[in-house]
Amino acid sequence: FLQREIIHKQETHLEVKASKPQAPSQTKLPRLASRAFSSSARQLKNKVPESQKIFQEDNGLPVHIKGGTGDVLLYRATMTLTIAGTCYSLYWLLIASFPQKKE
Repeated sequence: FLQREIIHKQETHLEVKASKPQAPSQTKLPRLASRAFSSSARQLKNKVPESQKIFQEDNGLPVHIKGGTGDVLLYRATMTLTIAGTCYSLYWLLIASFPQKKE
């Protein structure tokens, strides 16, 4: 009796599935969504404690340079552009402060 009931359930389940044709895009979406939230995805390591240790060390460096070579390069590029821009502005202020020569 139990075997017949299982077969009957399987047959009705197949009939229900066969009676509802779905577009391919409708069947892919739940699968993609379940993959996005799956627990089997690669877990990323929490790097915050390591970064906190690096930035809280007392090694005499300012905090904006403690990040490494990239931070040093960004700092130097920023300082270079700032100084160059200031000098360029002062040059044009100097030029503008003198009267124009009449020809």
